[in-house]
Amino acid sequence: MMNGTRTYGFAVAITIACGPVCGFAGSLDHLTDLTGRVQAIVTLKSRDNFTSEYRYDVSVRNLSPDAIISDSLVIVLDKITNLAGEDREGLTGESFLKRFDILDQDGQTDDGKPYFRIPTGTAPDLVPQSDSLPATVRVRNRDYVAVFTPSFKVLGQKRPPPEAKRAESPTPSMPSALGPSTAATRNAVDKLIQLLIKKGVLTEEEWRKANQP
Repeated sequence: MMNGTRTYGFAVAITIACGPVCGFAGSLDHLTDLTGRVQAIVTLKSRDNFTSEYRYDVSVRNLSPDAIISDSLVIVLDKITNLAGEDREGLTGESFLKRFDILDQDGQTDDGKPYFRIPTGTAPDLVPQSDSLPATVRVRNRDYVAVFTPSFKVLGQKRPPPEAKRAESPTPSMPSALGPSTAATRNAVDKLIQLLIKKGVLTEEEWRKANQP
């Protein structure tokens, strides 16, 4: 009974630990790499020398002529470089990124890189030449490297252009000539008037006055 309880507890612990990360894996396939059309603005906000933890604010500036859907924006911590601009250990070829703890990440890409969602502001779109709200990125340096630089890729979706309005069908023009039924009705009325005039019921003068506008 005790072994079963321990096994169950261990399984729950794994599920909880993997939940925030594994649940997001592969969920970025519908997003486009916007790097080059936008700029990730990285600002160091604080540094804890005791724990070697750094906190950054990372916002996105739209440099493209297109609007970007605000709630689609994601920043991916692509690499960490040293003073020489290298992102891997010279001897082992190991990525420096694996030597850092990335705290409070929203998930990981398929290749294991942490990502963070950009907070949505009041506007539905990030319009050209505007900045998003910042996402907070906390990095803990396990090796206590003196100087390093985080680099980010930006993913998101461009706002599709509005659909063109359908061309309104032209209003059919009224026929310029009277149709056959209208002409026949007019002839019948004329004959009736001529009959009334012959019988003295109506005079031509009265008929002309009746037809004046």
